[in-house]
Amino acid sequence: MVEFCSLKAVRTVSYREHKFVKNAVRQARQVRHGSTAPDFHAKYGNGLMIGGTVFCTAVWAYVLTQTGITWNMSPVGKVMPQEWREAEE
Repeated sequence: MVEFCSLKAVRTVSYREHKFVKNAVRQARQVRHGSTAPDFHAKYGNGLMIGGTVFCTAVWAYVLTQTGITWNMSPVGKVMPQEWREAEE
């Protein structure tokens, strides 16, 4: 809890109220003076998305074509059922 003093009384302020006031002051300062740091997503967002897409595509292309992994595709049409045999009594 944070305590603020005034001439009338001392009031205990909750953490939530304190954070609300702190964020409001910060936003007002940004409106008056502009943002102090460039927006990361505006600056690097598209490049990172394109780079990540190219990287993932290249890795999967390598895995699918060069590693020789047997992928165990669907056995439909490859598996033949055995003939039924009667139970021995």
